[in-house]
Amino acid sequence: MVAMTLYVCSLKVTKAQTVPVDPDYHLVRFPYGAAESWDPHNMHPATQPDGTVSLHPDARSGLIWPCVAGWASLIGIVFWEAGQSSEYRGRFIRDPLSLTTGYDSTATRDDAPTPGGQYKTYHHEMVVHPRTPVGFAVRHNATSPLDITLAEFKVAIETGVAAIPEPPPYLVGRSLPDR
Repeated sequence: MVAMTLYVCSLKVTKAQTVPVDPDYHLVRFPYGAAESWDPHNMHPATQPDGTVSLHPDARSGLIWPCVAGWASLIGIVFWEAGQSSEYRGRFIRDPLSLTTGYDSTATRDDAPTPGGQYKTYHHEMVVHPRTPVGFAVRHNATSPLDITLAEFKVAIETGVAAIPEPPPYLVGRSLPDR
């Protein structure tokens, strides 16, 4: 029997973030330090694995850096302010800023508005690696910017599930120091 270990990073922000009107997906950004919800395995470090220091709300504050290779469950939650959008989208992205292995989006979902508030939850599972950060990004198609009033991004990584292959060589970009 193989022992499995679970590594968790759970981020939450209640300060409004404005999502502009454009065709791009925008990383949801999360504060560091005492403002973090729960990061016992230091997967959301202000000093990133490549040595760059990130300050919330820069783009890097939307990254979770897996601390181990494994099978990950990703959850994104977003509360949108009322607006005139006919679609709300969310997606998970491996290396959303093309820092290591290159932008690789997955699990994009498009939702129509519902009566009342726009409270969206996204879930996906995939293989993750310590040198490839993951992010949760959103967009809308309203005619004016919309605010996210609450957001969460959670990653739970199981190890011991099976042998996790390294990313293919054609995906490997700059090398990072070992964590």
